Amino acid sequence: QVQLVESGGGLVQPGGSLRLSCAASGFTVATYRMRWYRQAPGKEREWVATITSTSTGDSTNYADSVKGRFTISRDNPKNTVYLQMSSLKPEDTAVYYCRANSQASPYRTYWGQGTQVTVSS
Repeated sequence: QVQLVESGGGLVQPGGSLRLSCAASGFTVATYRMRWYRQAPGKEREWVATITSTSTGDSTNYADSVKGRFTISRDNPKNTVYLQMSSLKPEDTAVYYCRANSQASPYRTYWGQGTQVTVSS
């Protein structure tokens, strides 16, 4: 059974850090393009970061709003993807979701259930 389970969210003060985890089962994250998204109250879900497997190693990309503050990575033996967030701002408050897309046929997409991140003093 395919499953993505996010964890690590919580309440943090502005300027603080959190590390989110996305544990996968039923498929191998090493062969999938993995992304983090977030959705703030009353707003549309937005893309945050991507990690892609290439012939020369992993490639990462970030939304401008988080570039330099967030880092996406993965631990293949643990079949887990992470989002290290630092210098957090109140506008980072959102539910954070993990998404997986297969990089070869059959093309599949999986989503996790989300984890809440609240940045507030």
